[in-house]
Amino acid sequence: MNMTEQKGSLLQADRDWWRGAVIYQIYPRSYQDSNGDGIGDLKGITARLPHVASLGVDAIWISPFFTSPMKDFGYDVSNYTGVDPIFGLLVDFDELIAEAHRLGIHVMIDLVLSHTSDQHPWFVESRSSRVNPKADWYVWSDSKPDGTPPNNWMSIFGGSAWQWDPTRLQYYMHNFLTSQPDLNLHNLEVQDALLAVERFWLERGVDGFRLDTINFYFHDLELRDNPALAPERRNANTAPAVNPYNYQEHLYDKNRPENLEFLKRFRAVMDEFPAIAAVGEVGDSQIGLEIAGQYTSGNDKMHMCYAFEFLAPDPLTPAGVAQVLHDFARAAPEGWACWAFSNHDVVRHVSRWGEGITDHPAHAKFLASLLMTLRGSVCIYQGEELGLSEADLAYEDLQDPYGIQFWPDFKGRDGCRTPMVWDKDAVNGGFSTSKPWLPVSPEHVRSAVSVQQADPNSVLNHYRRFLAFRSQHLAFAKGDIAFLAYEAPLLGFERKLGNETILCLFNMSADTVVTAKPVAKLELLDGHGFGSALTGDTITLPAWGGFFARVE
Repeated sequence: MNMTEQKGSLLQADRDWWRGAVIYQIYPRSYQDSNGDGIGDLKGITARLPHVASLGVDAIWISPFFTSPMKDFGYDVSNYTGVDPIFGLLVDFDELIAEAHRLGIHVMIDLVLSHTSDQHPWFVESRSSRVNPKADWYVWSDSKPDGTPPNNWMSIFGGSAWQWDPTRLQYYMHNFLTSQPDLNLHNLEVQDALLAVERFWLERGVDGFRLDTINFYFHDLELRDNPALAPERRNANTAPAVNPYNYQEHLYDKNRPENLEFLKRFRAVMDEFPAIAAVGEVGDSQIGLEIAGQYTSGNDKMHMCYAFEFLAPDPLTPAGVAQVLHDFARAAPEGWACWAFSNHDVVRHVSRWGEGITDHPAHAKFLASLLMTLRGSVCIYQGEELGLSEADLAYEDLQDPYGIQFWPDFKGRDGCRTPMVWDKDAVNGGFSTSKPWLPVSPEHVRSAVSVQQADPNSVLNHYRRFLAFRSQHLAFAKGDIAFLAYEAPLLGFERKLGNETILCLFNMSADTVVTAKPVAKLELLDGHGFGSALTGDTITLPAWGGFFARVE
């Protein structure tokens, strides 16, 4: 048995593989086009899996590839068990799983269970009358006596969360686009149908799920108005500041307690299969960590959750990092976090936190290393390993309805969704032989895989190097964390598991920092790629540098 076969055979052995795992997110439209239509596909992902394996990650998370009219680019599902033709065939997904497993990579897929497309057969039937078998599968309500919507709930994508349907003479609820009606999970038949979807993909061989908008599954049956949110409590963590969605306290349109029992049902199905894990996306600007704590408590719901604290636009500071980890530990003492700095919905973090920073490679390496040493699991978004910045698109190139709605104050999500760049000398950076669905950034092409591959000091090779370093010390993946008393720009903490305690210091500035050694005996760790130094009792950290040592 060769090394690859041995690694693949071990995938089913560790039920706890997800705890401290590094998960690589793939946005399939933009990863690799294999058939020349300008849109990435499943065969393209399979062809690029050796690149993913070369990073040393534990799993991939694939954004939706299901049948969809693509109004929200796959997050509007019209068939939960079918592959959209633009992405390929179901057999292509089977081949993707087989190759990933051969390479020792777990496969997680994105399930969107809070809503469907308005073209899903369930909704087509539901809207046809008030008495059909699926009439109660979505959230329907009569209007107020004056014809206005039943309450003040708002859509994240702008305007009321209610859309009038002239056939039923009722409103239906949509937390997102009007073409994304919300399912009524108070109906047990709906729950059963969604659990059947879960089982279908588990039987197909997936290793887990990323659950989209997990706190949006249930609504208040009384349809009570949300109260106003005091201006001083508003933030732009989950919706841009220009969006009036931020003006409400979302007590009744999401975050409902009934969700806990459904998550237990969902977990029970997963537990029938070996080594399955799920990560939930918690979208809330005020109580996201508290909800994550509820959803990961008791070992009978989600394995892990992530909130938006590190996906928000707020500047990254030593105190802020420590506060988020402290807040999570307080809100979720039994829970497990999954941290991400970037994904398909937010401005890439190199741009979001990099304004005024001239040495982008060093900054990108620092951010990667910080993310991978925090307590929790980790999500890396495609292109992050190249240090890609947010692409700058013209209005006429936009595809995202969210950005079109709020342009120019909010430019939407297209800037982080532009195609992956593989080869500097190939047309469209090696992504496609024809015009891509979003333009390839010329700036990105200069950072293509082909450019960085041979440079030992590239961001790409730093990711590979640091992931290998991380894998040599189990304390990084599964250990406890304790923050140390350092003044900015230093961030210091210890990761501890069993008899191993590792001191981690980060210089969160563009200047060299010298500090005293915090304990008497330190054993320097190597292989992490930072040029920090220990001289006598003094530690020197270069700009955006890291220092790692075993405490003896």
